[in-house]
Amino acid sequence: MNLSNRHFVLSATDCFGYDVYRTDPMYKHIPLLINATPDGVVGVFSTSHARGFYSVGSEMDGLWGRFKVYRQEHGGLEEYLLLGRTIPEVVRLYADLVGYPLLVPRWAFGYIAGGMKYSMLDEPRAADALMEFAAKVKKHDIPCSGFQMSSGYTVAETEPKTRNVFTWNYHRFPDPKGFIDAYHKEGIRLIANVKPYVLGNHPEYEKLRKAGAFFTDPATGESAEARLWSAGGGESGVGGHIDFTSEAGYRWWYEGVAELKRLGIDCIWNDNNEYTIPNDSWKCALNEKSVVQEQGLNLGNEVGFWGRSLNTELMGRSSHDACVEIEPKERPFVLTRSATAGTLRYCASAWSGDNVTSWDGMKGANALSLTAGMCLMQCYGHDIGGFEGPQPSPELLVRWCQQGIYSSRFAINCFKTSPENNSVGDVIEPWMYEETTHLVRDIIKRRYELIPYLYSLALDSHTTATPPQRWTGWGYESDAEVWTNKTLTDGESQYWLGDTLLVGGVFEPGQDTAKVYLPKDVNNTGLQFVDVNSPSNFYEAGQWIEVSAKWDESIPVLAKVGGAIPVGRPEQVLSAGETVNNANLPLDDYRAVEIFPPKSSSNGKEFVNVWYEDDGISPPPAKISKFTVTYKTDEEKIYVEFKEELQPGFDPAWKKLDVVLPVGDKRSVVFNGKEVVNSTADAKGKTRFEGGSVRP
Repeated sequence: MNLSNRHFVLSATDCFGYDVYRTDPMYKHIPLLINATPDGVVGVFSTSHARGFYSVGSEMDGLWGRFKVYRQEHGGLEEYLLLGRTIPEVVRLYADLVGYPLLVPRWAFGYIAGGMKYSMLDEPRAADALMEFAAKVKKHDIPCSGFQMSSGYTVAETEPKTRNVFTWNYHRFPDPKGFIDAYHKEGIRLIANVKPYVLGNHPEYEKLRKAGAFFTDPATGESAEARLWSAGGGESGVGGHIDFTSEAGYRWWYEGVAELKRLGIDCIWNDNNEYTIPNDSWKCALNEKSVVQEQGLNLGNEVGFWGRSLNTELMGRSSHDACVEIEPKERPFVLTRSATAGTLRYCASAWSGDNVTSWDGMKGANALSLTAGMCLMQCYGHDIGGFEGPQPSPELLVRWCQQGIYSSRFAINCFKTSPENNSVGDVIEPWMYEETTHLVRDIIKRRYELIPYLYSLALDSHTTATPPQRWTGWGYESDAEVWTNKTLTDGESQYWLGDTLLVGGVFEPGQDTAKVYLPKDVNNTGLQFVDVNSPSNFYEAGQWIEVSAKWDESIPVLAKVGGAIPVGRPEQVLSAGETVNNANLPLDDYRAVEIFPPKSSSNGKEFVNVWYEDDGISPPPAKISKFTVTYKTDEEKIYVEFKEELQPGFDPAWKKLDVVLPVGDKRSVVFNGKEVVNSTADAKGKTRFEGGSVRP
């Protein structure tokens, strides 16, 4: 997260199997640099899509000393200076400029499965293998909300067996619509991979070439050709990138996405969209109406000036608008690997790309998440277990799952290449190790319990630009430790998830303890934290602590005393706005609030916590309902007050609110002025009080 004394490139590239510490550049092109200090914050944002370079104190001059410099290879310079007292202020200003994070469908916060192998199979056929996967998640009692269907469904049935976007391999998927419907009956949404290039043997290559859908090579006056990924790992073929500034290319893509949506695909996965084309002098068509030039300017049409990633952005817009046309009553959902600032107006989710299985990779990913959140990629995550590299050990798989449930996007997806199998690869499955299956099952079920909290953070992100995952110093700027300690400024080992949970991690095998810093707040001098996994342990803010974190139990999770989080069922449920339930999913009819009260009396102090909900599927504008839990304590009782502000037409399936106390807290609960009579202890020893009805 801390880029001080670094020199790096702003040029998105496909860095398959990257090193999280050393690889540069990576997938995104967002020229936002934030200079954060205890005395104030300055953000510098460049609007250019052209290749650029930053030196942040890694260059020096005899007269001026160390300095920061931004260089750009093409075009003029248009920069915005964003001034604020704190990082949250500057991030909000940035959102005012480029747009706030999009609404995300509620189902997308569940477990997202994937793996290139499944859709690459000829025997058994991919459709049958995927149905078998759906049966296995049920057999192992593991909820699953979505599946990332890799590009194997587009691979040609005959030689050369290359990936041909917007086609179907009818051997692997004899009946695409029937398969999609069958998967929906299993309760699993489908996320379809699409790539913005067309190989020479694609059935529509010639039509697109003649229509001017590709870039033009000035050396030949013909469609520009490049070597593109075509088949197995590292295999390539000649073809052309779609020029999304061309009307022909943009419309062809739009219609291809629309057809996938008509078949029932739930999410469009814009992949391999970094536009690593080899020549800055290739010509763009610039005749697509989405591209508007200021009158009187002759800017030319070279891709180097306009920027390769302009096409990333237009690809996002084309995919988004096609989704809106086909399903106007649902929020569009596009997942993207590459992104510009503008891409995030159209793509609701992103991830860190083709990471490698390693303990360091898991650790460094936390810093990527914090940086991504400040760039407004706030429904963001990583391929749990690693996309490339060796299979994770049982311990690493469990640790990565423990970490992953505390992020917005929880996906297990991979392509494990090997000399013996370059085309199909291998997969990571929650049940791959018999000795850890029960642990992974419990972790994923906890993820589903947390969805009301995670979804509330996403709604807050949509309206305030506040990232769900936050740097330790977010809101604690008065604490000198958050500025001076390298562990905290690197952002790798701990972070906030919302206002209440402080999440640590274990990043070495065989470790059963971890250190966590508890930030202090000058406006809350009595601030304390409680260990969620050992609730009798309370700690004063402003210190480093070492907590128990056995690999078969949990990573460190500390709760701010006075905090509260809403939780739901430990399983997949029907979103409030869904009217079709082919999978017979249970209703979202249970809600509880886990509170973290002080050990003794709060001395009259009240703790106020808010969360948000909506119907989970409707398009913008958002209609968000607000729920407020206020509580105070004495030595014997906890007094909880609840109120709700429902938007018209929103009628949650849950009609009462339970209150959950930490393990060992023996106090009784008074809910909205009435003492709660019924209480039970769950499997982990938490006391669950059956709250009163909150509506008929």
